[in-house]
Amino acid sequence: MIGRLSGILLEKNPPQLLVDCNGVGYEVSVPMSTFYNLPSLGEKVVLLTHLTVREDAHLLHGFGSAEERNVFRELIKISGVGARTALAILSGMSVADLVQAISLQEAGRLTRVPGIGKKTAERLLLELKGKLGADLGGGPTAATTDHAADILNALLALGYSDKEAGLALKQVPKGSGVSDGIKAALKSLSRA
Repeated sequence: MIGRLSGILLEKNPPQLLVDCNGVGYEVSVPMSTFYNLPSLGEKVVLLTHLTVREDAHLLHGFGSAEERNVFRELIKISGVGARTALAILSGMSVADLVQAISLQEAGRLTRVPGIGKKTAERLLLELKGKLGADLGGGPTAATTDHAADILNALLALGYSDKEAGLALKQVPKGSGVSDGIKAALKSLSRA
């Protein structure tokens, strides 16, 4: 299996790349999160990869981090979620956002990703619960309590983005009630 590519970036056509590794050009599909962090054409690039072997094709998928590759591998294990859908999910949200959506069981955040409907989102939540977390840096945050979803929803209702609300949620002390958690989150947002 091809686990890593190191070479010169020849072409960038989202989501496809062409990487020259000592005279051999590899076509690699990458999520947009990796694509945005690529160097310029003609520069050296290193990608962690996953090779999918099918009857009609050998497909190489590249990732900028081990966490992205691990999440991709967990996603494609789920019935009905192929490599294209897994790349779409990783393109539509960061690993940390995905881990948080799963830990808080928020199907709505997953359905915002193009191509993910309500049924697929619910299947993802069910199948990935407990599989993504501490090993991906998205383990229990200070506010991962019964009240975390309520605090997050309150921040979203106040007009904060998913990213802002998620970052503020991490600043909430463990064991906080809903009202104290919202106050702590708003306080951290006012400092930003």
